[in-house]
Order: sequence, then structure tokens, then C-alpha cells
Amino acid sequence: MARRRTATEAEANALASGIRLRIIRLTYPEALTNKEIAERLGRDPATTLHHVRKLVETGFLEPQPARRGNRGAKEIPYRSTGVSWHLDHAPARQRLGEAVLEAYLTEVAETDPAELDQWRLVARVPPERLVALRGRLQELLDEFGAEPVHPGAEPTAVYIAMYPSR
Repeated sequence: MARRRTATEAEANALASGIRLRIIRLTYPEALTNKEIAERLGRDPATTLHHVRKLVETGFLEPQPARRGNRGAKEIPYRSTGVSWHLDHAPARQRLGEAVLEAYLTEVAETDPAELDQWRLVARVPPERLVALRGRLQELLDEFGAEPVHPGAEPTAVYIAMYPSR
């Protein structure tokens, strides 16, 4: 498993928002303007602009060359840098975990149930095997996360949670 750099406090704060995580995901395969981001999220452009600016400020989004919109107005598209995938979020695990769950629940609520594959497992394994399981899951996600964006491929999201089953 590749060594990850510890997220700074500013980076952790920027990632501790479900809407910001969704913006990063939306802008990973293609650059989008603030207006396009707002439309895809069903949000007000002023609200998304606040989040976009925070993500640019912390290096998670990068402005692309300006372009002209339909009415000739200057538009700035933004693209995810992919930096968030290479950070160790341990210092902010709880805050980030809440944001990841919020983003997941919002996205799943917008998904047709027929398009949702789900699995559940409750296992009784010793602690060292849980460490191995976490490592293998991380390696698998890292492997697929490192693949280049394949034009025309359907975006697919994966959410995995491990928790004590009481």
C-alpha cells in the first residue's frame, strides 16, 4: 500500500463536507463550471461557489482555462486534482467519516434502487485478520482509483463501511 501524506488541518476541514466530496467526485472525470456543478447538485450557484473556492484554496480543485458560455459570458471550469485520494485522513477520521456518509446517503437517495448493488457481511475474525482485510480493501480501491479516466465509461461509486456489529 502506498504511503499517504497526512492531511493538513485546512485540507481536513475542506474535506469534512459531504457537498465538497461530491464536487470533487463530479469534477474528477471532467471539468465543470460552478453553474454546471450547482445544476448537477441541485444547489444554488452562490452556495456551490463558496465550496468551490474552498476546494481551490486547498488544492483539491484546479481552475482550467476560461471559456465563453452560451451568452458570451466568461466561465471558469474546475477539475479535481485527485489529491484527496492520496491523503491519510487519520487525524480527521470522524469528521471526514461523517462527510463521506453524508455524500453517500445523498447519492444513494438519488439512485434508482434497481441500479444499486449491495453486499453485507458480518464476520468474526481476530484483530490481525481485520487489519489484513482493511489493507486488502485499501489496496483494491487504490488499484482501481489509480486507473486513468476512461472516456465514455459509466462513473461508478463504491462505499465500504466497517463497524462493530453489536
